[in-house]
Amino acid sequence: MTNHKLPLLRRCELLSIPRSSAYYRSTAETSRDDVLMRTMDEIHLRLPFYGSRRLCDELADEGHLVNRKRVQRLMRKMGMNALYPKPNTSRAHHAHRVYPYLLRGLNIERANQVWCADITYIPMRKGFVYLVAIMDWYSRKVLSWRISNTLDSGFCVSALREALHKHGTPEIFNTDQGCQFTSEDFTDLLKDAGIQISMDGKGRWVDNVFIERLWRSLKYEEIYLTAYENIPQAREGIRSWMNFYNHRRRHQALERRTPDTLYYESLNADAKASA
Repeated sequence: MTNHKLPLLRRCELLSIPRSSAYYRSTAETSRDDVLMRTMDEIHLRLPFYGSRRLCDELADEGHLVNRKRVQRLMRKMGMNALYPKPNTSRAHHAHRVYPYLLRGLNIERANQVWCADITYIPMRKGFVYLVAIMDWYSRKVLSWRISNTLDSGFCVSALREALHKHGTPEIFNTDQGCQFTSEDFTDLLKDAGIQISMDGKGRWVDNVFIERLWRSLKYEEIYLTAYENIPQAREGIRSWMNFYNHRRRHQALERRTPDTLYYESLNADAKASA
């Protein structure tokens, strides 16, 4: 009787094939995943509350017939979750502490009162990277950002260190409950600086709405118009757009001012008030 539960390495030995062959995926299959992930990302921006079942339906409407298990696998790979209110029955990492949401009912009226951070998926011509950005909630200014080809906490910690070094410390720092932000490396840096930690309710994209709008603008104004060939090209394209966003992109909600203008106006006003 054949034992189908043999470890993969042992099965390769019995069949006299290299282990790498068992993990091999054809170029066509990899390319197909890239196309699907980009399409899923576009759908997610339009319909952030869609889960895997509805994503399958939407993909089918766009000519991509794919089963739900594959969509779920790609969602995990992208770090994508359906964004809708739901009970907080699980944590992104059971060993990490999750902090309460501190912004409900809070009047945010000055720069460096509240910062926020989030991670998004960035498609390239071949493959993808992840982008983290740290934003000042009041002015919408992007204080720092980093890209990475893995979803570990290192690139988030690096972006946080840069923001703290260049712009001082906020009173409150808000994120979602992703394991990158609940990691001790990240939260210890905030606590050591005396910053209060706030985290969205699980699946509550509205709790961090301004950075979600940043992702939408970035992707429709830059990412989807440019097929990046590699990571250096992606980094340069994102850097150029972030500079445009901070220095030149006027916001109706900011009374037609740029994020930089409002941020530094607020800091100058605070300095004069405390003088």
